[in-house]
Amino acid sequence: MLKAVFRNLPGEGYQKLISCGVKPKGFWGTAKILGRCNTIRRGFQVNEGIRAREVRLIDVSGKQLGIMPTREALRISRDHQLDLVVVAPKAKPPVCRIMDYDKYKYEQSKREKEARKKQKVITVKEVRLRPNIEEHDLKVKMRNAVRFLTSGDKVKVTVRFRGRQIAYKDAGRELLDEIAEGVKELGVVEKGARVEGRQMTMVLAPRPEQSEK
Repeated sequence: MLKAVFRNLPGEGYQKLISCGVKPKGFWGTAKILGRCNTIRRGFQVNEGIRAREVRLIDVSGKQLGIMPTREALRISRDHQLDLVVVAPKAKPPVCRIMDYDKYKYEQSKREKEARKKQKVITVKEVRLRPNIEEHDLKVKMRNAVRFLTSGDKVKVTVRFRGRQIAYKDAGRELLDEIAEGVKELGVVEKGARVEGRQMTMVLAPRPEQSEK
């Protein structure tokens, strides 16, 4: 039944299906071979998609089999019921390896996902203060800074001045110094206090040993 279905593929679909590997054995065998043909249609240099007339072949165990016609390399890969994949297209002749291409793509995708998981995305959180902030409110702001640093984020501490408060820049600097001192076990000053318009800012970063946890 499956054979009859694939004979009805447009053009030379059935012949291409058979030429991609060994003859299908049941549904899953057919699906696997069809998947290899789809790989060819997506433009990868795999199996019948290899354009070079001759290649340098590496077998499934990593052994060098030397230079040979691509047709012969394809025959060897089919004998192993595996794929012929170009691994060094710029080499002369191209280097091919016999492998299970579907398995290779799956493992490659898995490695990329693991690498993305290990990449720490650092964001910058902001803590805003007034130069006349109450002691209780200051402790709340400091706890927020500690929480952000513990999570591996940077913290931008901003003191905002209103009206004549801008004349009391020293008070703003003292606030920033107090916060930096209060979180020194978790964070370091990445950018010291500086005035930006009517506000004074400082940036704290997690300590290296803290960000590795």
